[in-house]
Amino acid sequence: MGTLLYSTTCSIDGFVADTDGGIGWTTPSEELHAFFNDSLRDVGTYVMGHDMYATMRVWDTWPAGRSVVEDDYAAIWAAADKIVCSDRLTATGVDAPRTTVEPRLTTRRLAEIVAGADGAVEVSGPTTAAEALRTGMVDVLQLFVAPRALGAGLRALPAGMDLALELTETRRFDNGTVLLRYERP
Repeated sequence: MGTLLYSTTCSIDGFVADTDGGIGWTTPSEELHAFFNDSLRDVGTYVMGHDMYATMRVWDTWPAGRSVVEDDYAAIWAAADKIVCSDRLTATGVDAPRTTVEPRLTTRRLAEIVAGADGAVEVSGPTTAAEALRTGMVDVLQLFVAPRALGAGLRALPAGMDLALELTETRRFDNGTVLLRYERP
């Protein structure tokens, strides 16, 4: 049985993307990227929507030698299975290794994925993670709060979420980002 993880970078007012969908402000420092790598090393499966897949797919063909931290993440990404939940893609439309397509993610299907996992399963992106967060399925919630206010955009956490969580870790990084790690009690 695996654990379900939701990890995201957000602004201090709780947005993961600006009103145009931009996320350039989330680019991590090397220290923060190294921490991301260590916190995701146990992830055996990433579950994500079409847009997150489009963003993360760069790691499938990452050119080695740019930086040690980036090369490390590319290896972590390559070692994990990816499940893309999208009705816009077909199985033949994905040519990345260890990647499958499911047309629709239900909480029941996500529970099956987690039950069959040996390590952590990361549900990536606030839209894909919304129902898992609302229903309390997420075991670990990691918010990397960046020192930026956006005022509007795509929210990190869904409306209707009512969870009691326990703060298990905090950390400040060199670029002013703060980790808030919560777990279900």
